[in-house]
Amino acid sequence: MPEMKIRRELLEMLFALGKAEHPNEFLAILKAKDGIIEELELAPGTVSNSNSASFCVDMMPLSTDTAGSAHSHPCGLVRPSDADLKMFPKIGRYHIIIGTPYNNDTWRAFRANGDPYDMEVVD
Repeated sequence: MPEMKIRRELLEMLFALGKAEHPNEFLAILKAKDGIIEELELAPGTVSNSNSASFCVDMMPLSTDTAGSAHSHPCGLVRPSDADLKMFPKIGRYHIIIGTPYNNDTWRAFRANGDPYDMEVVD
């Protein structure tokens, strides 16, 4: 399986989304092309608060370029919750959690099973 990477510009956009939605969570669907996550779609019908963000997976757009998801943890904890571990495999293979203060030091990537993933950032 090829390694997945993420564009720096998109990662910075995720940081900005975390800051803009704080103290609520955001949830986005990540899109990849040629092994690089380059775009996001805000998850349709997302309901969020300071403890969680959720959406109906049945509303997710059909697409072959869905890589996974990204969401924030306003509490700052950057590890998957039990709810995250249930959601991850339904959305894709790679998932990003961003905690406060939403910067290069407060994000982590995970595989669908919740294992940490060392995702390379590319320009």
